[in-house]
Amino acid sequence: MSAGRRRFSSPKACAALALSAAMDLALAGCDLAHGRPAPGPEVPRPENELHFAALYKDNCAGCHGDGGRNGAAISLANPVYVAIAKDRLAGIITKGVRGHLMPAFGKSAGGTLTDRQIAILAQGIIDQWGDPNHYAGQVPPPYESKLTPDAGRGQQAYGVFCAKCHGENGEGGAADKESSMTPTGSGKPGSIVDPSFLALISDQNLRSVTIAGRPDQAMPDWRSDAAQPMTDQQITDIVAWIASKRVPNPGQPYPSHP
Repeated sequence: MSAGRRRFSSPKACAALALSAAMDLALAGCDLAHGRPAPGPEVPRPENELHFAALYKDNCAGCHGDGGRNGAAISLANPVYVAIAKDRLAGIITKGVRGHLMPAFGKSAGGTLTDRQIAILAQGIIDQWGDPNHYAGQVPPPYESKLTPDAGRGQQAYGVFCAKCHGENGEGGAADKESSMTPTGSGKPGSIVDPSFLALISDQNLRSVTIAGRPDQAMPDWRSDAAQPMTDQQITDIVAWIASKRVPNPGQPYPSHP
């Protein structure tokens, strides 16, 4: 062996050399002078995302649709809905809606969003899609009603305001019974008394849709197509009548065994 080379015969020396090489590889991409990663793109921690567009896309668009419309859930790009719900948006996002598919997003309720992120989402919805001049001075009924519901009166009011589109008994047109509140090729909504549909929608959601309509699906708001807008009492009663069609166990029951 030449004088310029050194022979490592000790196992400990070989292990030390291997460890040193491994550390060199591990630190190859780091700024050794400061002990931190070298400059490059970083993925922000989820709780540090404070842009409305990104928060909406990641948490809301899947149900409410891109741009706040054409989703399975109620349209947020609807000035009437924003008007009646704006003071409750933060609470709805935080806690979700009981008896509905809207989950809780707030960390305090088991979700993933901070209070600040929820405030950004709520204010962003108002800024993006709110328009107090949209209904020309007509004040929509309140988000929640304090009136006593009457399903019997609701059936009568339904006949005046809703039956034209949803059918006399809420079952929709003959060609549309497989859909629920969704226009089909014929342009008619489907059944709103289907047990499976009613199992997935809360009374509050029924009320919100009745007041705000679904402009993305050509459903009018509380002003409807009738001669007079619906009153708070009429909406309260209509929701009670629709909700009375719920059944305990929707769908095909399991066969009973003796």
